[in-house]
Amino acid sequence: MTRHDPGPAFRALHQRGNPFVLANAWDVGSARLLSALGAQAIGTTSAGYGFTQGIPDMGYLTRDQSLAHAAELVAATPLPVSGDFENGFGDAPETVAETVRLACEAGLAGCSIEDTMLPTHQPYDFDLAVERIKAAAAAARALPRDFVLVARADGIMNHQYDIDEALKRLQAFEAVGADCLYAPMTASFGDLMRICANTTAPVNALAAGDYTQFSRAQYADISIARISLGSALSRCIHQAIIEGASPIFEDGNFSQLAKGARGGDIDHLIIKGSGAT
Repeated sequence: MTRHDPGPAFRALHQRGNPFVLANAWDVGSARLLSALGAQAIGTTSAGYGFTQGIPDMGYLTRDQSLAHAAELVAATPLPVSGDFENGFGDAPETVAETVRLACEAGLAGCSIEDTMLPTHQPYDFDLAVERIKAAAAAARALPRDFVLVARADGIMNHQYDIDEALKRLQAFEAVGADCLYAPMTASFGDLMRICANTTAPVNALAAGDYTQFSRAQYADISIARISLGSALSRCIHQAIIEGASPIFEDGNFSQLAKGARGGDIDHLIIKGSGAT
């Protein structure tokens, strides 16, 4: 059993034109830090969690691994948690539906499902992609509590199709019951604006790459409802490891280590982020 029913609070955050930040964490410690720093909701990140396991992104984590990891993050803070569940861990619509049911059992407030035939970058054929989201939405609506289903069109990010195909898919996903829509890394901010203008469900934007230059206010102006961080924070941590450790092993220079946060400060935030009093 989880400490809280996250569904209603999580759904209430999804307001077009008033975006919240889905803070993607990769372990219990990062989830608690993000909670203490003001996050309203936590997301898992398949890439970030994969880094901790020495596993590459896109289809190499198992469903059992991802569910166990998600359950740990659910227990870590009082915040709602959404699962980055890649393609639902299988091709068949029935498999995706079962993943949604298991995600609810793990205590998640929602999850995202991609249209990519992992571990390849190939997208599912349009009809199958829609059937998979339809099955996921039906499973979500049959759950004993509220659950936010995010349907992802990843073909632009994976260089497999263009904005026209992405929009076609997102509109179809909305029509079969997706609660939130997501096409990461569109070619331009204008394309992201086009998605918002031609759908009615909440739209997620990914703050990565060129999209880090836009502010929350600018995302709000085009009716974005949610801004996720993906693996970006996790990659910042790994960049810090590279910058801190490389001089040590190259020329014995330890000076970068002086830039680290104070241990006591981290301890304080971890306790605060857990919800402990």
